Amino acid sequence: MTRLVESVAPRPKSRETRKVKSLEEMPGPTFFSFAWDLIGRRGLSRLHELQLEGLQRYGPMWKASFGPILTVHVAEPALIEQVLRQEGQHPIRSDLSSWKDYRQLRGHGYGLLTAEGEEWQCVRSLLGKHMLRPRAVETYDVVLNGVVSDLLAKLQLRRRQSASGLVTDIADEFYRFGLEGISSVLFESRIGCLEPHIPPETDRFIQSINTMFILTLLTMAMPGWLHRIFSKPWDTFCQCWDYMFQFAKGHIDQRLEEEAKKLAAGEEVEGRYLTYFLSRQGLPMKTVYSNVTELLLAGVDTISSTLSWSLYELSRHPEVQNALRGEVLTVLKGEKTPRATDVAKMPLMKAVVKEVLRLYPVIPANARVIAEKDIQVGDYIIPKNTLITLCHYATSRDRRYFSDPDKFLPRRWLGQEQSHHPYASVPFGVGKRSCIGRRIAQLELYLALARILIHFEVKPDPQGEAVCPMTRTLLVPKSPINLQFIER
Repeated sequence: MTRLVESVAPRPKSRETRKVKSLEEMPGPTFFSFAWDLIGRRGLSRLHELQLEGLQRYGPMWKASFGPILTVHVAEPALIEQVLRQEGQHPIRSDLSSWKDYRQLRGHGYGLLTAEGEEWQCVRSLLGKHMLRPRAVETYDVVLNGVVSDLLAKLQLRRRQSASGLVTDIADEFYRFGLEGISSVLFESRIGCLEPHIPPETDRFIQSINTMFILTLLTMAMPGWLHRIFSKPWDTFCQCWDYMFQFAKGHIDQRLEEEAKKLAAGEEVEGRYLTYFLSRQGLPMKTVYSNVTELLLAGVDTISSTLSWSLYELSRHPEVQNALRGEVLTVLKGEKTPRATDVAKMPLMKAVVKEVLRLYPVIPANARVIAEKDIQVGDYIIPKNTLITLCHYATSRDRRYFSDPDKFLPRRWLGQEQSHHPYASVPFGVGKRSCIGRRIAQLELYLALARILIHFEVKPDPQGEAVCPMTRTLLVPKSPINLQFIER
């Protein structure tokens, strides 16, 4: 496979013969043709597919204007690596201008997704101690297993409501599971997502996240003056954020008040939840509020989407499902509840999740803004402060790096099969700006998959059709995923 990639992938020219080009010389669609791609062809939901079309039309690098924003698209692993190796001490993920505009409007602080420079570095270092170190993450397996137990009970309830054991729109159920899981890590308390009747405030929070992500691309594409003329998208966007901040603040204040009462009564307090650690670092409370709010929404789609697609593919590949269940049972040796140390011994489990994230990366395109200096990427000089889109969906489905790229083949991540470019599939990002919650998200996914497969055989909907992804800022199922859960 390595020789195949080397023979197909373009080789860099020597420094002597290489002509360095300016941004003006870079190919790309005209403003009107790109606008037609986005609007006339419903391109906002097809942004992941436009990556593939751009690569085919223009090659591995092209430029395009998205509203007021000029973007350079990079769709080759070696070039993505060049960008990331030049990102500097304080990398800037992307502008997320509408998110920042909202925080400035309301006077909120910035969180890990929106902060930059020293402010971002400070919080990243604090959270990294509790979210990136393997031993620190292992301590969350007990609380996460409690959430998985509630998920299993909810799946039992849902399947009994159908004669065939069919659970419809499974992503919706897993969305609530993801929110309950990240809440248990952040607050060490439950918010009722998996109860038979979801509390209205929790349901409203979920709807606010969904609507906010739908409107993110639209509000970023609209210049500020246009918000005043067509105010509804911006007003709705702000209302969603208002409620998300209100929801997070309410839970934070409640937990900290409980801790204060215990201290006043002379009781010893030792919290293990992330809000406790943040609140003990002397950070301004608005920084705590903003970081917890952003962590809440960031963890939900990763769990919901990846778990949904994992079971979708496993239901259509029963041989892989049976092999994975066999691995789980072998490792557990009769136990019913895996721990973090158990899933560490499950290579097929990790390969399945890696393959799902290759096919359906939660973030189909990451971004960087290099603010410190101009950089050279391939044959082009990219001026500083240019938004660079890293087209992960295109690279992870490029047959130069993955044979049969549209097929679900977990074995490609096992043993001798692993021979792809290391930057061809990077669903959690790379470097300092990589996803800080990836280890917790992976642990929650592994625990959930293991226990679901112990209790159920998962089959596709007999009446169902193939489900395709769509872009909603994040990559999500275009139509509901319905699955049969047959009790073992």
